[in-house]
Amino acid sequence: MLIGEVARRSGVSARMLRHYESLGLVRPSGRTGTGYREYSGEDIRRIFHIESLRTLGLSLREIGRALGDPGFQPSALVADLIRQTRERIAVETELLTRLCRIDAAEPAGWEEVLHTVSFLQALGSKNADARQRAALAPVDSVHAPVEALVEAVLSETEPNVAGALRWALARSGGGTALLAEGLDSPVAAVRRRAVQALAEMPDGEASARLRDALAHPDAVVRGYAALALGTRGVADTVPTLIDMIVEGRNDTDAADALSVLAADIATAERIATEVVGRLGHEDTGAPARVRLTQALADIPGPTASRALVELSHDDDDRAVALTAAYLRQLRDGR
Repeated sequence: MLIGEVARRSGVSARMLRHYESLGLVRPSGRTGTGYREYSGEDIRRIFHIESLRTLGLSLREIGRALGDPGFQPSALVADLIRQTRERIAVETELLTRLCRIDAAEPAGWEEVLHTVSFLQALGSKNADARQRAALAPVDSVHAPVEALVEAVLSETEPNVAGALRWALARSGGGTALLAEGLDSPVAAVRRRAVQALAEMPDGEASARLRDALAHPDAVVRGYAALALGTRGVADTVPTLIDMIVEGRNDTDAADALSVLAADIATAERIATEVVGRLGHEDTGAPARVRLTQALADIPGPTASRALVELSHDDDDRAVALTAAYLRQLRDGR
């Protein structure tokens, strides 16, 4: 079969066939009387083998080795190709993500594109100061892509940088839904960062997400949600805040949130009743009873006052009695 016919049937151009021949990959088995290349059936099969291996990403040099060495073992080469392909996909995926984020920023011109690129590079810097400067950049200097900010917030480990990033995200006015997705992360640290960021978001959607988080299986997530909502006057946080006091997790902040909620008389009575109930629970240990007693200090109303009177005469727990007596003096002196 002549080269033109081979090219037509194989889909490999005559020029490429000649290139293969120059590399020694495939040589026509014969020549016609007039000197034209003539390919045998075996030659054509080799051409198809070459094309098949090219689809796997092998270079022509690698193909030559594979076809020229009868003892060639493909496993190592295939494993290397897998590694190279994964690396290439990772690079391309990163580029695609960057392009999508630039597109989401809706740049009006190349100057804004360059600003956004610089911002994204700074967010991804290994230098904490650079990341912090990016987060604190003037709002009119760059339209920060929300997805990039959320990703940075959920991955940042430096406390000062994390605070700046949460502030920048809150300032951007978006990202609430993405942060809510972070609450379902299998990584506890990511869940914590997500709920902390939601707690600093000003919009109503963030409050709705935080309400949902009050039922989260992670006690840390529940706690941060309760602290944020408690200071906003959401009475549904009372049980979680009392749990935090009992468990000694951010108990001072939890008590402060309860005092905010106690500005409402009905809620104050509810808080006092639930605290008293926990004080009388057989599973409540001595340190927790002291913390609960202290929490009554800023809860107004008759229920809290009666509880402090009774607790000040607790003969079984001197620490609680002394704490309650001191708090009564403070309340009487107001």
